[in-house]
Amino acid sequence: MNSRKDPGFSPAAQLMAVEVISELLVSSSPQRLGEVLTEHLRELTGARTVMVLAHSDNPSVAHELLNVSPARRAALFTPEELNLFCYRSTPEEIPLLPEELPQGHPLLPPLQRAGIQSMVRYKLCVGGELVGLLLLFDLHTLQRIYETTQAIALLAPPIALALKNAIAFRMIEEQAQELEQRVEERTAELREAQALLQIAVANSPFPTMIHDEEDRVLLLSTGWTRLSGYTIDDIPTLSDWTEKAYGERTGVEKQYIDNLFSIDQTRYNGEWVVTAKDGSKRVWDFQTTPLGRVNKGKRVLLSIATDITESKRAKEETSRLEAQLLQAQKLESIGRLAGGVAHDFNNMLSVILGHANLALMDMEPGDRLQAGLEEIRMAAERSADLTRQLLAFARKQTASPKVLDLNETVGNMLKMLQRLIGERIKLVWKPHAGLWPVLVDPSQIDQILANLCVNSRDCIADIGTITIETGNSLIDESRCAPHEGFAPGEYVRVSISDDGCGMDEETLSHIFEPFFTTKEVGAGTGLGLATVYGVVKQNEGSISVSSRPGIGTTFAIYLPRRHGNAPPPAPEPCALPAARGKETILLVEDEAAILSIVEMMLVRQGYRVLSAHTPGEAIQLAREHSGEIRLLITDVVMPEMNGRDLAKSLLSLYPNLKRLFMSGYTANVIAHHGVLDEGVHFIQKPFSVSEFAAKVRAALE
Repeated sequence: MNSRKDPGFSPAAQLMAVEVISELLVSSSPQRLGEVLTEHLRELTGARTVMVLAHSDNPSVAHELLNVSPARRAALFTPEELNLFCYRSTPEEIPLLPEELPQGHPLLPPLQRAGIQSMVRYKLCVGGELVGLLLLFDLHTLQRIYETTQAIALLAPPIALALKNAIAFRMIEEQAQELEQRVEERTAELREAQALLQIAVANSPFPTMIHDEEDRVLLLSTGWTRLSGYTIDDIPTLSDWTEKAYGERTGVEKQYIDNLFSIDQTRYNGEWVVTAKDGSKRVWDFQTTPLGRVNKGKRVLLSIATDITESKRAKEETSRLEAQLLQAQKLESIGRLAGGVAHDFNNMLSVILGHANLALMDMEPGDRLQAGLEEIRMAAERSADLTRQLLAFARKQTASPKVLDLNETVGNMLKMLQRLIGERIKLVWKPHAGLWPVLVDPSQIDQILANLCVNSRDCIADIGTITIETGNSLIDESRCAPHEGFAPGEYVRVSISDDGCGMDEETLSHIFEPFFTTKEVGAGTGLGLATVYGVVKQNEGSISVSSRPGIGTTFAIYLPRRHGNAPPPAPEPCALPAARGKETILLVEDEAAILSIVEMMLVRQGYRVLSAHTPGEAIQLAREHSGEIRLLITDVVMPEMNGRDLAKSLLSLYPNLKRLFMSGYTANVIAHHGVLDEGVHFIQKPFSVSEFAAKVRAALE
């Protein structure tokens, strides 16, 4: 519209503005809000039709039509046509008269069809956010249009705020009671309008306060009292409220509150922490609107708040869960790195151990080099133990799970554990009767108990107690929420508690990271708890830790329940035959040093060996070989193709070909989640000559 000098704010517009504001405060339903606005604006402006639309963020859906006055013109436009009036579809200014629209404009056909002679569109915004539109059609005179613009300039902020709050609280059952009566005579008497405003504020479900420049609180809504606990008798002045709600204020806060009456338009006051009458803390989001000089010439403010306490708590909970996720991702990343390092290190250890073993086998007793080679062999084996711990943390180590009764498994470990922790520490065993079975590798339970008991021992300075306890646990959604990595289900719990020095929060946040230790240099590797973490996760379990400095620590391990009873113990296996042979073996390994040492081991045992560096070379050797190949020994992960696919290719040439896989870690081609498929022959690098010879005979026979 063309700008024009403001003709002045008419008494009728003043009265209508106050009436509309009072209606907004009790209209928590968007439809009721639309009804109020369309009725009043049609009466105020003389427009033939008034529409109120709520903004929609969905570009494919028209704005929500809240109300049309008169109701009989509700079908004036289709939803698609209404969408054309929105700023997203028509951002440019719309002329007053439809005939001024350019030919081809999408609004022209629906306006002509509806017989519209004139129209005005107004934005409803809160803090720059578009929340709705006002559409007025067929206004009688330009003077009424300018009066309408003047009135809406005052009404737009509270209308937009009320509309935003109404939409946000659409599902709230408590709605403001409708005004019991309307002012029978709509005149310029401000006193009657103030009386109506008082009724509206008093019944508003939102925290609403009216106060004047003399510090007096004139009205409090029921929402204010309901959420804060304070009545107007408790806080007759704004100073009383600020003292009770905010306590001792800083100079900045005091100046901010004292300067509230200097505002000339709606102002967003931000979030304030409020102390309720019962002492609880709540967070309110305030917005203040000046109402002018409506109380015997004194300036009056309308303060409306939104209680965002629960949403703030939800955000804090989200932040806490995000922090847990980041920690879990951190451990996963470290685990992947540890697995890769262990794989490469195992390859090198295989070469070292192989050559040391072969050299020792060739030596005469008493050779002066024997002691040095023994030291090399033992150092390599200790290094292999470290890599096994890394693989346990990375959840890539091989495992042979069995259905166990943990009471029996732990009971068999007690003597060894007591020797491990020493006589100065008492070991208490509390088994739970009727314990559910679990599916897990018994050696992994040994790992968990040994590492946790040693950790507890080192936390006890002198005399103390370590308690091992089992039990059945049913974990539901509510118990999962506070703990990272927990899933609902039935679990068997093993807890290890001590009365040692305990840990602070900072230490607790790092205890499962490999190589993290609080011990002195040389006193520990920092892999014990990392190993426990990896083993538990590999078995789809969870672990929780509670600790307080000076009180002690409790580790609780939760392993999934295995339905069914534990099977009887298997009979002792028959003694292996002599680990020697004369069969032809196809050996495939892409690491030249490993290929060489493994070939030497096999030749030492009497086998004929065909060696290949790549799967392609192995297939070519197999095709050209005229005799029988009894066994394929292959690495798992190689260029060109993996060991499993190579074995499948060779079976077409040698249907009775036996297979033995080897690797520095367990690959998915032969294992699922770190557990080998049944019937697959596999040997973990590094290995000794005797261990390898036994595996070869087992695969052949």
